[in-house]
Amino acid sequence: MKRRAGGVLLHLTSLPSRYGAGNFGPQAYAFADFLKQAGANYWQILPLNYTTDGTGNSPYNSFSAFAGNPLLISPEMLYKNGLLRKSEMEPPSSFPEESAQFVQAMRFKSQILDIAFERFSKKGMDTAFETFKLDHQSWLDDFAFFVVYKKTQSQNPWSQWPVAIRERRQAALDEFRKSCHEAIEREKFIQYIFLTQYMALKHYCNKNGVLLFGDLPIYVTYDSADVWSHPNLFKLRRDKKPQFIAGVPPDYFSKTGQLWGNPVYDWYANACTGYRWWMDRLGHNLKLFDLLRIDHFRAFEAYWQVPYGQKTAIGGAWVEGPGKWFFEALFRQIPQAPLVVEDLGFITPGVRELIRMYDFPCMNVLQFAFDGDPRNTHLPHNHIRNSIAYTGTHDNMTTTGWYKDEIDAATRKRLTDYLGKKLSAQTVAWEMIRLAMASNAHLCIVPMQDILKLGSSARMNNPATSKGNWSWRMRPNALKASTARRLRHLMELYGRC
Repeated sequence: MKRRAGGVLLHLTSLPSRYGAGNFGPQAYAFADFLKQAGANYWQILPLNYTTDGTGNSPYNSFSAFAGNPLLISPEMLYKNGLLRKSEMEPPSSFPEESAQFVQAMRFKSQILDIAFERFSKKGMDTAFETFKLDHQSWLDDFAFFVVYKKTQSQNPWSQWPVAIRERRQAALDEFRKSCHEAIEREKFIQYIFLTQYMALKHYCNKNGVLLFGDLPIYVTYDSADVWSHPNLFKLRRDKKPQFIAGVPPDYFSKTGQLWGNPVYDWYANACTGYRWWMDRLGHNLKLFDLLRIDHFRAFEAYWQVPYGQKTAIGGAWVEGPGKWFFEALFRQIPQAPLVVEDLGFITPGVRELIRMYDFPCMNVLQFAFDGDPRNTHLPHNHIRNSIAYTGTHDNMTTTGWYKDEIDAATRKRLTDYLGKKLSAQTVAWEMIRLAMASNAHLCIVPMQDILKLGSSARMNNPATSKGNWSWRMRPNALKASTARRLRHLMELYGRC
């Protein structure tokens, strides 16, 4: 982030596709072309982690911190590589265009991956696949075992598994690996295909001047391969149930706080290993992305932990995090790690000092700017250069929806006064985009929903609710040359391309 730049936030599942959710297929390449035409340098996406219906299909709530989401694998690319026939690519029914159908899409994807794996296996040993397994064995073996064994247990959480597997007794692990070798290899194959397709897309984006900007959730799900295989790194009871769970106190998004349900880290135990699991995780993600945002960064300074069993986050407490000791270890191992920090919510002087110490770029969100305080750090005239200006994030309402449905008359007046012109629901999105582009911040990121001037139905996520999130999709033919030209005009006008 040494020069001014601009980009667009659009998760891959939000791309058009005939397969129920967006993926690494032709529409992803078309979007990269759109970004190039628009003069955008960055494509920001949400985490690529394996999602499930049981966790609301949230990319921030996965049962692996490393594994990719099979939903993102492109049938077209499998066909191109000779692993599917044309007739095998056809979905069983038409999917709605405007929302992702995660369950049905995953069911179909699983069927075609069975076919692809069988065809791949018949070819005999594949050197690239064998190399992939060796390169990723630190997480891949446990993950593949976890997925396959979970199926034999009716998807019950690992805390309910037979004690020999739950406690990872070597003889029991070896016996299951031997008896289910092919099923375990299938899961490894899926991850191999995921990474191969993703890296091909990344190469195409980079070749066309578009950098991929990823997102790293700070926590992992309790029922995950990571907690099962590394229970010592988390605050668990003797029975391996969580002692505390993560969340945040009451804030802008919720009066009772947010209770996320993830186990919190035992940072002393992590420090005793040199933060090895974390270093592996960050190293893995920094190979996937050109720039990486750490979600809920403030937890490294202090985190909100709530006793297990509480119904809301109100009864939690702040606990000191690893702070600079973690980042000293990180920058010894990865000296030039290109990180951005999410510094929204309750931010203390201690968090600010940690950000300042390592000169991390932070975030400004225009929807938070118009509270009447001219010193509000989200106002464009207060943005620092080493930061990112957003109209809104994936957790915010779309700008049009925010203007129509969320803010009061006083806030609308403050926004109108700041811009010096009258606004309407039809014009507000692009006026806010212009404001973000004009910001002093080195990077400006705009959600695709704002570029398309979409209302509240296009919101990606409401942090205060657990249902109905993550499913918005861009309609086919939404990418217009006129829109790219309009965006490029602002990129050029404000020196971002």
